[in-house]
Amino acid sequence: MRPLDENETTALFEKLFKFTGNNLKNIVENPSYEGPDPNAGRYCFRLQKNRVYYVSESMVKRATNIGRAQLVSLGTCIGKFTKGGNFHLTVQSVNLLAANAKHKVWLKPTSEMSFLYGNHVLKGGLGRITENIVAGDGVVVFSMSDVPLGFGIAAKSTQDCRKLDPNGIVVLHQSDIGEYLRMEDEL
Repeated sequence: MRPLDENETTALFEKLFKFTGNNLKNIVENPSYEGPDPNAGRYCFRLQKNRVYYVSESMVKRATNIGRAQLVSLGTCIGKFTKGGNFHLTVQSVNLLAANAKHKVWLKPTSEMSFLYGNHVLKGGLGRITENIVAGDGVVVFSMSDVPLGFGIAAKSTQDCRKLDPNGIVVLHQSDIGEYLRMEDEL
């Protein structure tokens, strides 16, 4: 497990900024109260086998006793780097994104299952949407009871959504909590 280099950090922060905006500062400066140390530590990002983990510094210090080959996971896996060097957020990052999301979309109860099966969000299933969303922005998808369901990319701006027909795509699906069941072998 090693710290991210400059290119990896840039790719990670660009992707997180797409979903969190200026709230990215809250993720980076989040205090950690884990471990025996009475002073609050901080969270950091670490790379292990092309996967990026969000973990407290005290856990990283304690994990140095474990060899790289034996260490399977540490902290929360928030994404992975592809062989081409691109960074992809995984479903495990949905709670981190939901707590710091800049743009949010709420689904009607009738369209929640469709999203959890991996389908895009349609205008007819949209319950609420935050203002000032531009096409291409990262959005976090919630149920009407504020349970984070997943995240995706806005296909239309907030103003365009008002004029859209009920079968028009509003959010392009990227990841959802249904992946825990559909892809349990890969996670």
